[in-house]
Amino acid sequence: MEKLRKHIQQITPISDEEFESVKPYFTIRKVLKNQFLIQQGDEALYEYLILSGIFRVFYLEESGKEHIVQFATENWWMSDYIAYFNHRHTNMNVICMEAGEVLCLTLEGRENLSAALHKMEHFFRIKLTKGYVALQQRIISLLSGNPEQRYEEFARLYPNLIQKMPKKYVAEYLGLSRETLSRLHAKHG
Repeated sequence: MEKLRKHIQQITPISDEEFESVKPYFTIRKVLKNQFLIQQGDEALYEYLILSGIFRVFYLEESGKEHIVQFATENWWMSDYIAYFNHRHTNMNVICMEAGEVLCLTLEGRENLSAALHKMEHFFRIKLTKGYVALQQRIISLLSGNPEQRYEEFARLYPNLIQKMPKKYVAEYLGLSRETLSRLHAKHG
């Protein structure tokens, strides 16, 4: 739970007493490589804070084509947020690509925690705002950036992921062919 406290304190200070009141809202879960946290059609019971590991959030078309929405690693939050916030069944999948641990938070827990402790409401608002900004940046990059720009931006923002992720998934995330990704990787190696 110390990682959670440090994560919160990056945005807002929190006393020992306040943190003790935060801890019961979270449950810890170990996740194995290739294990799903969410599969399409599930209920979105949790939002997850990653303590360790690497995860892939993706949508799978009926044809089997996969669309990667997000990679997530330590200190990132993930879920199928459309389903989580709207009490719907999921359209997304979340799979573990490198074994790790996550903290699980229900929507009811998030709401109750925010109501009980203004600092946590502030924390969640800042995290949600940053996530929204990152999402818009990703959309703009996909719509207007050329393959080299998208690759360079990904490598700059996520240097650890570009080394750890299978090239197939990086190419898919960036909307590139594997051949184009290999050429760019060799060029910028």
